[in-house]
Amino acid sequence: MQCLVLVLGCLAVLGVVPAQRQVSVQEGPLYRTEGSHITIWCNVSGYQGPAEQHFQWSIYLPSAPEREVQIVSTVDSSFPYAIYTQRVRSGKIYVERVQGNSVLLHITDLQARDAGEYECHTPNTDERYFGSYSAKMNLVVIPDSLQTTATPQTLHKVEQDPLELSCEVATETLQHSHLSVAWLRQKGGEPPVEVISLSRDFVLQSSSEYTQRQSLGEVRLDRLGRPTFRLTVFHLQPSDQGEFYCEAAEWIQDPDGSWYAMTRRRSPGAVVNVQPTDRDFAVRLETEKRLYTAGEPAEFRCVLEAQSIPERHFAVSWAFNSSLIASVGPNAVPLLSGEFAHREARGQLKVGKESDGVFVLKIYHLRQEDSGKYNCRVTERERTVSGEFIDRESRRPKNIPIVVLPLKSSLSVEVVSNSSAVLEGDDLHVSCSVRTAGPQQGRFSVIWQLLDRQNRRSNIVWLDRDGTVQPGAAYWERSSFGGVQMEQVQRGSFSLGIFHSRKEDEGQYECHVTEWVRAVDGEWQVVGERRASAAVSITALETGFAVTAISRTPGVTYSDSFDLQCIIKPHYPARVPVAVTWRFQPVGTAEFHDLVTFTRDGGVQWGDRSSSFRTRTAIEKAASSNNVRLSISRASDTEAGKYQCVAELWRRNFNATWTRLADRASNLLEIRVLQPVTKLQVSKSKRTLTLVENRPIQLNCSVRAQTSPDSHFAVLWYVHKPSDADGKLILKTTHSSAFEYGTYAEEGGLAGRLQFERHAPGGLFSLTVQRAEVSDSGSYYCHVEEWLLSPNYAWYKLAEEVSGRTEVTVKQLDSRLKLSQAQGNLSALETQQVQLECVVLNRTGPASQLVVEWCVWRPNQPEQEALARLGRDATVHYGEQAARNLKGRLHLDSPAPGVYRLSIQNVAVQDSGTYSCRVEEWLPSPGGAWYKRAEGTSGQTALTVVRPGAALQVDTVAPNATVPEKAAFQLDCSIASRSSQDSRFAVAWYSLRTKARAQRDGREEGEEEEEEEWDEEEEAAEQRGPAERTALLRVGPDTVFGAEGGPWEGRLRFQRLSPLLYRLTVLQASPRDSGNYSCRVEEWLPGPQKDWYRLTEEEAAPVSIRVLDAGSTLQSIICSNDALFYFVFFYPFPIFGILVITILLVRFKSRNASKNSDGKNGVPLLWIKEPHLNYSPTCLEPPVLSIHPGAID
Repeated sequence: MQCLVLVLGCLAVLGVVPAQRQVSVQEGPLYRTEGSHITIWCNVSGYQGPAEQHFQWSIYLPSAPEREVQIVSTVDSSFPYAIYTQRVRSGKIYVERVQGNSVLLHITDLQARDAGEYECHTPNTDERYFGSYSAKMNLVVIPDSLQTTATPQTLHKVEQDPLELSCEVATETLQHSHLSVAWLRQKGGEPPVEVISLSRDFVLQSSSEYTQRQSLGEVRLDRLGRPTFRLTVFHLQPSDQGEFYCEAAEWIQDPDGSWYAMTRRRSPGAVVNVQPTDRDFAVRLETEKRLYTAGEPAEFRCVLEAQSIPERHFAVSWAFNSSLIASVGPNAVPLLSGEFAHREARGQLKVGKESDGVFVLKIYHLRQEDSGKYNCRVTERERTVSGEFIDRESRRPKNIPIVVLPLKSSLSVEVVSNSSAVLEGDDLHVSCSVRTAGPQQGRFSVIWQLLDRQNRRSNIVWLDRDGTVQPGAAYWERSSFGGVQMEQVQRGSFSLGIFHSRKEDEGQYECHVTEWVRAVDGEWQVVGERRASAAVSITALETGFAVTAISRTPGVTYSDSFDLQCIIKPHYPARVPVAVTWRFQPVGTAEFHDLVTFTRDGGVQWGDRSSSFRTRTAIEKAASSNNVRLSISRASDTEAGKYQCVAELWRRNFNATWTRLADRASNLLEIRVLQPVTKLQVSKSKRTLTLVENRPIQLNCSVRAQTSPDSHFAVLWYVHKPSDADGKLILKTTHSSAFEYGTYAEEGGLAGRLQFERHAPGGLFSLTVQRAEVSDSGSYYCHVEEWLLSPNYAWYKLAEEVSGRTEVTVKQLDSRLKLSQAQGNLSALETQQVQLECVVLNRTGPASQLVVEWCVWRPNQPEQEALARLGRDATVHYGEQAARNLKGRLHLDSPAPGVYRLSIQNVAVQDSGTYSCRVEEWLPSPGGAWYKRAEGTSGQTALTVVRPGAALQVDTVAPNATVPEKAAFQLDCSIASRSSQDSRFAVAWYSLRTKARAQRDGREEGEEEEEEEWDEEEEAAEQRGPAERTALLRVGPDTVFGAEGGPWEGRLRFQRLSPLLYRLTVLQASPRDSGNYSCRVEEWLPGPQKDWYRLTEEEAAPVSIRVLDAGSTLQSIICSNDALFYFVFFYPFPIFGILVITILLVRFKSRNASKNSDGKNGVPLLWIKEPHLNYSPTCLEPPVLSIHPGAID
C-alpha cells in the first residue's frame, strides 16, 4: 500500500494522475427549531477549472424521497422551484460565498416544511468526470417550545439594599438538549451587561463588571426546583441601576461535536432604580518641577479630597509610564514591583502616607531612565459581609511628565585592523583606541560586535568596567579554545584577535565603549558612550577551486603504458590540505568506483575494487603543488574506460577538527585499449552431398590463417533449414576444448549421433552425423572464433568468421507398396453375414508395418465413413458411427499374410454402400522412430443388402350377416399366408360408412316414417361416393391394445383363435352398427439390430353387417304385452300339440293292424318325428315352424 501511495504521489507530481473532485457538506442530521436562522456549509476540493466554483442546493422531502426539489443556485436565477422562488427573491433563502470553493446556505425563517435531505451539487468544470460532484445531509425541523416567564415590575432601591428577581424557564423538546440561563442588565441604549449566567455545562460565570462581586458572594444565581432561576444581588450600587431581564437559550449538540443554540427567549424586564448616597471624591497630583539632572531627588504628592475620609477605605497605586511602581492598601502597607522594589530596599525610593488624604512618592537619586510620565490612582474600597474588600469608585488625575538630563562626556573612539582583506584561515587582529578631552572621570566598558552582510549584529566579547572579559554566546566555544582573544594593551587601547578566521567572520567590526562614573549614592552611572567600526573582507578558500584531468595517450594497445595528470587550481599554502581521488568507470558499466586516494594528511588509500591496478599502477604527488599523476603499465581491457579526478578542499578548525569546504570533479578522460589486428581466415568453399538414410554425414571446417601461433579456436556448427530464417546451433566447442550441444541437437535427437574431431596438424575440424535421417537435410556451416590470452591472463575473443556451406540431402527408400484394385458387387439378405477382403500384393521392405482402415461410402452421404482401423500393434479402433451401430457386428482378421478381411454379421439394409480399404506402410527411422512411408487404396466393392419379399395374404371367413338388435356379431380376420415364420402381426378393424348412413344414424327415434326413404337414399349413396373409415380396435405386433372406437367403447371382445386367425366380437348390436367392416393386417419382421420393422400390410374385403330394428310393429306390440304374448304364442302350442298327438295315436293303431306284413318284412314305415319349432326368444322375429332335413325318416 505504501508503494502504491508513493507511485500515485509521483504520478500526481508529474501531472499524470489528475486531482479527484470531492464535495463535502456539513455533517447531519441537524436539529433546528421553527423560525430560527440556519446555515449549512458546503465546499469542493480537488477540482480543475476556474478558482470560483458554482453551487446548487436541492432538497428531497420526506413525502417524496426520490424527487429532487431545487432551491437556489449561484449560477442560475431560474433554478428554484415555484415553492421556493418567492423566498429566494425576498432574501429569506440565499447563498453566501465564503471563498471561491466554499459557500454557506442561509435560511432565515426556518419552516416545518423545510425538513428533508439537502443536496449540495457542483457543476462539472473538469476535463472528465472523476470523483464526487454532490453531497447530502439531513435537516430535522422541530417546534420551538422554549418559554421564559418573569413578572414585569419597577423597583426603587437605595444603595446597599439587596435585590431578588425570579425567572421561570421551560421546554418540551424531545431531543436531548441543554439549557443556559443568564441575567442581564441594560441601561438605556447601552449594550446589555451580563450580571451572572449558568452555562449549558452548568458553570456559573459573570462579566468583568460583576466577576469580583460574584467571587465574593455579592451576586448569586440559585435554581429553585426545575423551572425557577433566582437572581440575588447584595449591597446594590448606583451602577446597578437599569432593567434586569432573564434570557434562556436551548442548546443541541451537532454530529461534529459542536453545540448550537437552537432558540433564545427573553423574559419581561424588571426596572431597578438605585438611589445613591453622597460618597464622591476628587484626586490631584503635585510635584515641585518638571526638569531634573541625574542624581537629583524628586517628590510626588497624591492629594485626596473627600468627606469622612477616616471612616472610609481608600487604596492608592503609583504608575510610571503606565507601569505599576507600588500600591498602598487601606492598611497603609506599600507593595512595590520589579526594579522599584530593589531601589526601595537600597534606600533610593520611598512610598508613604503623610496623612489620611496625602500620599507621597519620593525618588532620592534620579536616573536618566527615570524620565517619563508619573501618576497615581485612588480607589475606594468597601468591606463585604465576609470581611473582604471590594473595589468601588476609582479616580485618577492627569499625568505629570519629568525629564532627567544625563551627565556630559568628551569620549572618542577609533578602530584599526591589520588588513582589510584576508584569506580564510588567516589570523585577524583589530585594535580600538579610546581618547578623552580631559582627565578620565571614571572607568570604561568595551564591547566588540560584528555586523555581518545581512546586518545581523552579534556580541563577540566584552570587557566590563571591573576588567572582566566575557565572550558572547556565539563565540563562547571558540574563545574556550583560544580562537577569540581580547586584551587591554595599555590605558585606552583594546585589541581583538580572531584566529583561524572563517568566511562568516567577514563584516563590520565595531568597538562600543561606555564611560561610567560613581554617583553620590555610590552607584555607577553611564556618563557617555561612543562606537567606531572597521570593515574586514575574508576570501573563502573554495573561491576559484577547480580540477582538470589531462592525458597525452588516450588510445593504447594491449600491454602499452599511459599517464593521467590531475591539475588543481589555485595554488594553496601548505596549511590548506587537498585530498585527491582517482575514479574509474570500466567500459560497459554505469558506475564509477574509487581507484586510489591521496588523503589530506599525505597518506595513500586504495579502493575496494582496485586489486587489478595495484601491481601495474604508480601514483605521484608534486611537492610544490597538489597535482597528482597516475601511471598505468601493461594496459588491458580492464583498464579501458573513463577516468576522473576528484579533489576535496579541507579547513582546520579552531578546535583541531577538520571541515570539508568543497569538492570538485574534473572532466572525464576516456582511455581506449585496442586489441591486435586479426589475421583469421576460414575456408569458404561450398559443396553438395546427397545420401540415403542410415549413412554418415562428413562435414569439414578448415582454418587457413590465424593471428598468433598461440591462438585458440572455438568452433560452432550450425544447420540452416529452408523453413527457418536463421541457422540452428548443433554443437559448440570452446577455445578450451569443452563441448556443448545446441538446443536443436538436444531436441532433435542429434546429440547421440554427433562425432567431433580436431586434427592435430593445422586448423582442420570435422563433424560426423551418424545414421543420417531425412530430417537431417539442410545447409551446414561452421562459425570459428579466435581467442587470445590478454595481459591480465584472461582469454578474450579477437575475431570470428563463418565458413562456406555444405548442402546435405538425405533421401528415403523408394516406396513399393501395391494393393489389389479388383472391383466387385455383392448382394445379401438382411441378417446374413458378409465378408470383404483387402489384398496387399507388395510392400517396400520386410520390416515395414501396415495400418489397414476400412471405409464405406453410403448412398446420399457426402463423405466416406471410417468403419474400423487395424493399427500397427494389431489394435482395432472403430469409427464414430460404427462404434454406435456396427461395433458388435464387425470383425477384422488376417487369414493369410497380406490378406485382411472385414466380416459384417447380421447385415442390414443401411449397411449397403461401396466398401474399400486404405493401407498405410510404416518404416523404422535410423533413430528408432516409426514414420509413414507410403499409403494406398484398394478396389471398391459395392454391397447391396435387401429385405425378404412380402407374401402376406388375408381372407375374410365370415360372410355378410343380418343380426337382430341387441345381438352380437363377429368379425373374423384370417391370414392365408405370411412372408416369414418369425413374423408378427398388427390387426385393426375398421367401420366403412357412407356420409348418408352417418346422417341417418344421427336422426331421432321418432322419425320412423322416413325409414324406407332413407334406405333407398343409402343404397344410392353407397354406389355414388366413398365411405368414411372409423377404427374399432387396433392390436399391435406386441399385443398392445389401442383405444376402442367411441361408438363401440365397452362392447368389443378380442380373440386370437390361432396364430393366423383373429376375431373381434361386437356385443349389444344396434341399428347404428349396420355397415361394412374390414380388417387390416401389418406384417412385422425382426431387424439385424433386434428391432422390429413393418414389412408390408394387407386389408381384407369388406363384410356387410345389417342390424334389424324392432321398431313399433305388431311383433313389438305383442312382445311388449305379456298377456297378449302368452295368448298368441303360448296357449296355441298345447292345443296344437294335443291335436298332433291324437292324429299320431290314430295312425299308430292303424299300423298295428298291418304289422305283420309291412313292418317285419323291412318295408319302411312312415315315421313322423317331433317337428322343430324355431322361435326367437328376443321377439325380434315371429316364431317360424320349420322342418329341417332329417326330421322325417
